[in-house]
Amino acid sequence: MNNDRVIKTEYSEEMQKSFIDYAMSVIVARALPDVRDGLKPVQRRTLYDMFELGVRYDKPFLKSARIVGDTMGKYHPHGDSSIYDALVVMSQEFKKGLPLVDGHGNFGNIEGDGAAAMRYTEARLQKITQEAFLSDLDKDVVDFIPSYDETGKEPTVLPVKVPNLLINGSEGIAVGMVTSIPPHNLGEVIDAEKAYLLNPDITTSELMQFLKGPDFPTGGIVINKDELLDIYETGVGKIKLRGKVEFEKQKGGKTNVVITEIPYTMIGANISKFLLDVAALFESKKTQDIIDISNQSSKEGIRIVIELKKDADPENFVNMLYKKTRLEDTFGVNMLAISNGRPETMGLKEILRLNSEFQYEIHTRKYTNLLAKELDKKEIQEGLIKACNVIDLIIEILRGSKDRTMAKSCLVEGKTDGIRFKSKESKIMAAQLCFSEKQANAILEMRLYKLIGLEIEALIKEHEETMTNIYRYEDILENKSSMTEVILSELDAFKKEYGRKRRTVIENGKEAVFKEKEIEETQVVFLMDRFGYCKTVDLSVYERNKEAADNENKYIVACKNTGKLVLFTDTGSMHTVKVMDVPNGKFRDKGTPIDNISNFNSQNESIVYVATQSDLNLCPVIFVTAQAMVKIVDGGEFDVTKRSIAATKLNEGDRLISVIALREQRNIVFVSEEGFFLRIPIEEIPEKKKGAVGVRAMKLTAKDRLSAVYYTRNTIDSSIDYKGKTIVLNTIKIGKRDTKGTKIRV
Repeated sequence: MNNDRVIKTEYSEEMQKSFIDYAMSVIVARALPDVRDGLKPVQRRTLYDMFELGVRYDKPFLKSARIVGDTMGKYHPHGDSSIYDALVVMSQEFKKGLPLVDGHGNFGNIEGDGAAAMRYTEARLQKITQEAFLSDLDKDVVDFIPSYDETGKEPTVLPVKVPNLLINGSEGIAVGMVTSIPPHNLGEVIDAEKAYLLNPDITTSELMQFLKGPDFPTGGIVINKDELLDIYETGVGKIKLRGKVEFEKQKGGKTNVVITEIPYTMIGANISKFLLDVAALFESKKTQDIIDISNQSSKEGIRIVIELKKDADPENFVNMLYKKTRLEDTFGVNMLAISNGRPETMGLKEILRLNSEFQYEIHTRKYTNLLAKELDKKEIQEGLIKACNVIDLIIEILRGSKDRTMAKSCLVEGKTDGIRFKSKESKIMAAQLCFSEKQANAILEMRLYKLIGLEIEALIKEHEETMTNIYRYEDILENKSSMTEVILSELDAFKKEYGRKRRTVIENGKEAVFKEKEIEETQVVFLMDRFGYCKTVDLSVYERNKEAADNENKYIVACKNTGKLVLFTDTGSMHTVKVMDVPNGKFRDKGTPIDNISNFNSQNESIVYVATQSDLNLCPVIFVTAQAMVKIVDGGEFDVTKRSIAATKLNEGDRLISVIALREQRNIVFVSEEGFFLRIPIEEIPEKKKGAVGVRAMKLTAKDRLSAVYYTRNTIDSSIDYKGKTIVLNTIKIGKRDTKGTKIRV
């Protein structure tokens, strides 16, 4: 390898530069929309490719696979799935306020079912996409850049004539930033744009007299109307959404709660999750009012029916749904888009300002282009009219010329050398001709039928129309007010043809308040077998089956149904579980795995102790590890709201082997794997914080570890079976902490 090809650079600087380059590529070229056309690059390229393929609204559908393949091959080198996903989303009426693609086939549904494979579906442009997004591409209104392989060109932005960023909104995640713009009503957005065009000094508050707020395709209710002004001024905030609910009276005095519209954030898999959440409210006994729940949604719209009991309070039940499920949800607004090549967070007025500037820019380029074409036509038309007046002379020139060049020189410069004329007068008149290059070419290419009287009249009439267009285009270009009128007229036409009624209601909703039915506090017993299956049974059920329960279960804890259980594991973690979350049933019910109702993971840890949180509040807790580290912790430190915490600190390679609440125990006996026993008074163990490692209880050899821990009382003898030998723990000589202990030989 040649040394001159090795580039030496600082690693951190290269990483920083590479990451910034990558981040900006994602931000500008993939994830964020352009404020001018409201489109991400993949959307823009897909629409442009469909336009180039001629897949118009009035033409037959084309296979999606053909569109995707063509787009990927020409313009978008990022994989077919991103292109097809963009195509699908642009066709879904439940996601876009203004669908830009007309999809034919299975393009998914509001309940989260995905679209069919691209080889099965077909698509074409919507009429408004063709008219408002792509119609002026042939008039040099936007810049074109080379495609990624430089075999063609693509537009840097589409000449969109409506504020699409607001109409369709946008969602995207870039590197270190996210955009989330809600969709709006086309008619209201156009009215707001018109208001800005007529008065650039208009305030956001005045603009919101026209644009009331977001208009989601799924309808629903926005309940924080008073907060919208601040959101639209800053471009950042939270919109509170609720689904629309109706009550239907049934026979027998029952009431059905019917959800007819859902929050925009619930579309997709969240509908199924909502149904599961409602069912969970019943299973967890948050409510006992539900008889049945069914999803009767169809192509006609959303219809989720919840049947309630006769004595249920429907209003209170709906308030509970607002509080406990996604029937009331939040849409986070962050109106971030690309402006002049940079990502910026913009308010409503700024978006309308940039869009109006874009409208003036594309209209200026459009009418400049049209004016140039009309001036060319005028020049040629005037030449042809002038030629008709001296047609005999022109015919004489053509007949007397040796070639086209000689005839053209005579028409343009009046050169008569070499041309045979019938008379001197003709030669003198020919020398006075001064047609332009374009006029001379048009005359030389003119067909004889143009000399017919009616054709000449038509030419004169066409010239008059050309002059009218020239005066109009010059007026539009020279007078901003005239151009504004043109833009306003186009906006009015789009509103008239494509406008629709608002779907989302905007109001100041009342805070949802519901009264939970108080749960009757009862005494239950928590049972968990050695396989980790747990349940609770009523105290009377346990007492009738006490012997079987004690034999079959590893952990048995008396508790109240309103309390909490704490699980200590060998990894030093503590997990809390609400007793209400543990299924209550019959004694012979299998129960549910403890993993399913807590953060405990049986693959990575083992439970060493189970107690109620209320019991721990009343007494200290002792911790012992395999490396003989020991400490006492105040039980109040474990009264936490989190589902999981670190209950103790462990040395590397260590694990908990014993945790217990201290009540009447007086001595503790440590047993090592090598057969050493050490009995010490519990008073020798210091109290520490839960974040401490503790102190050494017993000296162990390098390979030895504690295998068991026992607790004794002074007046009660307790014995254990150790390798076939019965050992009375109280007879072991009391020693000192951090000593080796006594070797028991068997």
